[in-house]
Amino acid sequence: MERPLIGITASLLQAEDALRLRLPCVRAVERAGGAPVVLPPMKRGALLAAARTCSGFLFSGGEDPHPALYSEEVLAACGPIAQQRDSQELALLEFALRRDLPVFGICRGVQILNVGLGGTLWQDLPGQTGTPLCHNQRPPFEMTVHTVQVDRFSLLYHITGRETLAVNSTHHQAVRETAPSLRAAAAAPDGTTEAVWRPESRFVLGVQWHPELLTDCDASAAALFAAFVEACRSA
Repeated sequence: MERPLIGITASLLQAEDALRLRLPCVRAVERAGGAPVVLPPMKRGALLAAARTCSGFLFSGGEDPHPALYSEEVLAACGPIAQQRDSQELALLEFALRRDLPVFGICRGVQILNVGLGGTLWQDLPGQTGTPLCHNQRPPFEMTVHTVQVDRFSLLYHITGRETLAVNSTHHQAVRETAPSLRAAAAAPDGTTEAVWRPESRFVLGVQWHPELLTDCDASAAALFAAFVEACRSA
């Protein structure tokens, strides 16, 4: 069976003029039957030319989306920002939605999905909400630290078949107001939105945790990549 090409976004380390991408993202897509292609920062024309070869896109983790994307000033607790990556992923999101191509967002990825479609973020979840729940764990990241409750009517439940998932957590930002075309798919015990999906699309799903680090020990994590790759194959 032919492997669909899946574009994966990466961070730009400006000081080193280098890319950063966790290899587990690449491996998870490959194991699920996809052919991962890393999309480095590039000019719009080249980006769209590369995008036309892809059957879907994985928005990986990384820097904080710029708060200007949801009409806020930058707070002191906001982390590193990468406006070039913001622009690239928003262009890819627009491209994918026009063609109904699958998009899977992980950590930063769910955040850029939400702001790209008109939602907002908590710039610093512990500082702004005071939650005592562990959202930014220390290694090992393959360990789960809290659960999420899954909406039974969501794409996430359709894929995993589970109302409760145990997840890892390495973030300090999160979805605040869900974008109009998105629906919440899962929430942490403190009420934090941990996953969103877009019902009108073939496959647009974002999760706040890192399932690529759990595929060896969690069938639900592996199922997410399998469903994503299958959607790309049929795109």
